[in-house]
Amino acid sequence: MIYKLVVPGPIDDLEELRVLDWHGAVGKAFVPGEMIVELETHKAVVEVRAARPGVLRQILCAAGDWEKVGQPLALFGDDAAEPLPASAEAPAPLLVEFEIT
Repeated sequence: MIYKLVVPGPIDDLEELRVLDWHGAVGKAFVPGEMIVELETHKAVVEVRAARPGVLRQILCAAGDWEKVGQPLALFGDDAAEPLPASAEAPAPLLVEFEIT
């Protein structure tokens, strides 16, 4: 199954966060607890970690981009062979854990 990673929220009434750094390229398999991406608010860094295993299939936002809460950042799959959907809006959200530092 394909899942979408979205900008987590709500975080202190913020509407958007900046993509700071991806911790893997397309094709990387993530395990629960592994950091996927770091996001930045105007005051803090948000570490987004996998809550379930999955393979990063497509990155939709580059480092430096500002994205609204709820917007898709990337697509993940249970395995690397699954076909991607035509739209990033179609997949269910990927479960993640996030910590504000």
